[in-house]
Amino acid sequence: MRRWYVDSGRHVAQRLRGGDVSLTQRMNGWGGGAWPRRVFGVVSRVGDGWAWYALILAMPLVDGRRGLAAGLHVAATALVALVMYTALKRLTRRPRPFRGGNAIVAHVPPLDEYSFPSGHTLHAVSLSLVACTHYPLLVVVLAPLTLMIAASRVVLGLHYPSDVLAATVIGGALGEVSCRIGAGLFAPLAAM
Repeated sequence: MRRWYVDSGRHVAQRLRGGDVSLTQRMNGWGGGAWPRRVFGVVSRVGDGWAWYALILAMPLVDGRRGLAAGLHVAATALVALVMYTALKRLTRRPRPFRGGNAIVAHVPPLDEYSFPSGHTLHAVSLSLVACTHYPLLVVVLAPLTLMIAASRVVLGLHYPSDVLAATVIGGALGEVSCRIGAGLFAPLAAM
């Protein structure tokens, strides 16, 4: 005998999956034009790591030891984010949306095989939080960049919205923990 909550849970899961695919299809359609595809493609490439590498290298050049401490803090967070999202992708093995036969097109090639969670979004959220803790004015640049990176992943057909949402939550938690722990670890370096 089936329990009502088992059937209800399956129904809810099916509706969520259907909504995830439907929203991905709509957003992926935005990338069909040349201009949006170029813009979101560039944003996605920036999220591949180049912006973060540049930021990490610029911090000590602009702000000496304090910048070195901040850059090392951001770099350490990036390494933890890399390990986290790689492990989660291997564990979940969720296929990318364009591989699901859902009329979703990959407008750029993916960096890896699996979809969940979005590594670009996880990095953008966690690294932005850490960087803005050290330099609050960076929020003017990093908040819009993070939002664009997150949106680009769905528009380009590489992730479902749920991949991006989960990465946002994970990245936010990682950024928060890193800020709490990193303040004590990297502050002495800045004071030298």
